[in-house]
Amino acid sequence: MTLIIGTLLLVLYRQLVNEQQTQVRQHLLSEAQRYQQLSLTVDRRAFAAQIRASDSRTALIAWQGGVEMVGSLTLMPENMPLLPNTREFPIFTGGPEKLHILTGGVVMTRYGPVLIATRTDHLAALIDKFVSAALTALALTIVLALVVGYLFSKGLLSRLVHYNRLSERIEKGYYNTRLPVSGKQDEFDLLAAQFNRVLDTLEHNLHAVRGVTDNIAHDMRTPLSHLRIGLEQLPYQPPERLAERCGELTDELDHCLATFNAMLSLTRIEEGQQTLELQPVSLHELCADLREMAEALAEERQQTLTLETNEDCVVSGDKHLLFQALFNLVDNAIKYAGEGASICIRQRGGSIEISDNGPGIPEAAREKVFERLVRLDPSRHEQGSGLGLSMVKAILSRHHATINLTDNQPGLKVILNFPRA
Repeated sequence: MTLIIGTLLLVLYRQLVNEQQTQVRQHLLSEAQRYQQLSLTVDRRAFAAQIRASDSRTALIAWQGGVEMVGSLTLMPENMPLLPNTREFPIFTGGPEKLHILTGGVVMTRYGPVLIATRTDHLAALIDKFVSAALTALALTIVLALVVGYLFSKGLLSRLVHYNRLSERIEKGYYNTRLPVSGKQDEFDLLAAQFNRVLDTLEHNLHAVRGVTDNIAHDMRTPLSHLRIGLEQLPYQPPERLAERCGELTDELDHCLATFNAMLSLTRIEEGQQTLELQPVSLHELCADLREMAEALAEERQQTLTLETNEDCVVSGDKHLLFQALFNLVDNAIKYAGEGASICIRQRGGSIEISDNGPGIPEAAREKVFERLVRLDPSRHEQGSGLGLSMVKAILSRHHATINLTDNQPGLKVILNFPRA
């Protein structure tokens, strides 16, 4: 702003000086033309009389009429240029202002050279006053800019210092720290709000990692303990029980390996590392295969598994992964709906519903069940890894499908929506 104001003042100064010079030149040329015309229309005596009668406040006129100097000056200055060229020269008077600065030039008439000049010292004084006022204004602008800039930067730096201190707390592990938002909706508030959202996500992910670690320790402790005890007891087993006991320990080990393999597979799907074998998949045929595969499991628990299909829908996807996701949902319904329950698979266009009349899932826990190794059965009556619904959601996300859990009154209803191919 200081540079802009200084530039504007400089431009204004140049315009003022140019305007002054233009007006003085035009005034002198006008007077020169008048006296040239006058010399052509009157005689020498009348010409001298006109020069003596001229008003010095309008223009100062001097004519060398032979040996006598006629006009406002007692002598003709030397080296005066011909108009329109001009030159400044001083004169001395007997008044209070003894020294005057004039600007003028010589015009050639029929009766000889005539000096035409006008005072310009008052204009120079005006220019000096303007320069003084401009410099004062510029100095005040610089001082004001420095003061305002200091206060503004001090306010900014204080917020930056505060943010830096809070960042150091976060670096030390206090992840519940948040940057303050002043409510002004300025750039710092936008940055703080975005940073706080990042911290919320980070804290949620850290809690999720801690929860996964706790669940891994809880789920793996029991089978690993059984393995250790079983291995210690193998030498003392009777020969006829040795093969059977080895088979039980192998099953325990297979369960552990299956859990870790499921976690690795889930990570590959979520990170997009597993390539999808895309092909046209009929949801009608997929649901039919699903009923055929799960019907035997439902009969073991005296459950009824029905299939209702309507308009077919063809989607583009990996048939194996889609079948795995749907089978996990039906398998969960069979496991947790209870004996004698009714389970229904309903397909309408690009929507698939899997419903049961079992105990269902509380509304507060419907989002939590999609997290890794989360099982709502704390006693672990049913064997599983707690990764089934996480795998389902990952597979559906890769296929741009959605999943929602709702109340079936009673029981649970799972609704899947697929985009058409």
